[in-house]
Amino acid sequence: MEYIARERNSKENIITKSNNALNFLYNTFIGRIILKIIITKPFSNLIALYMNSSLSKHRIKKFIDKNDINVFEYIDKNYTSYNDFFTRKVIPYKRPINARKDIFISPCDSKLLAYQITKDLTLNIKDSYYSINTLINDDIINEYVGGIALVFRLTTDNYHRYCYIDSGTKGKNYKIKGVYHTVQPISLNKYNFFKTNTREYTILNTKNFGKIIEVEIGALSIGRIKNNHEEYSYKKGEEKGYFEFGGSTIVLLVKKNILILDDDITSNSKENIETIVKYGQRIGKTKFITRMINRINNLKNNK
Repeated sequence: MEYIARERNSKENIITKSNNALNFLYNTFIGRIILKIIITKPFSNLIALYMNSSLSKHRIKKFIDKNDINVFEYIDKNYTSYNDFFTRKVIPYKRPINARKDIFISPCDSKLLAYQITKDLTLNIKDSYYSINTLINDDIINEYVGGIALVFRLTTDNYHRYCYIDSGTKGKNYKIKGVYHTVQPISLNKYNFFKTNTREYTILNTKNFGKIIEVEIGALSIGRIKNNHEEYSYKKGEEKGYFEFGGSTIVLLVKKNILILDDDITSNSKENIETIVKYGQRIGKTKFITRMINRINNLKNNK
């Protein structure tokens, strides 16, 4: 299967295809039998044990070469396992954080699609459709009708740590168990990954963008979501967490009349084309009326 992405402010399409292994697992009878074994928790735990052991170190160089990873962007160290490399930390100045209060930043390196939230919204992710109410509880979703859903799809070549998009406070993490599936597009033809994949969500009470819901979704045989905090006061650009050894997805739900997305992201999303974004990079800004309300609230709080 082919899917399309574009660099920021570019009209040049980048077309990629799902790999042969995924085609075999999801599109053949024998592959789906194997898949039933792969997605079990014992198998997932076995993979985790291997990926965290020194036996997996030999995979690192092959992974770097295959995905054309610029290792000079990351902190130099002697990696002890494949997962140790996969969760590598970037050199901070390689992912500068746009610190302006009115600027909405990307939480991660990823491919981004945006949707307007309606009560019957289905998220179209490479020709598969998922109801918005499969993400979190219906009573919470109702607060976000008219707002924006941002879907950040991380692939294996991406930097797999993610940050807070603004300063503020957060509640606890709500963990929802599921069956581990890949979030690469090939799987979405057969399975509803929002319903079956392990995920966590939390409410972010941000200073400049109101109450935002962030959902992290795991992936095939891995799905390891590592959030750093429960109830917590955070700063914009501070690391929120990371995914272990695999492609994953982050969804942000933003309320109505809060966010103006950058033009390239809006136009690409209308064509169902993903926009390639980076950790800490601007993807939009607050609406003028929101900025005024925030300033008034801040003045009241400082009295």
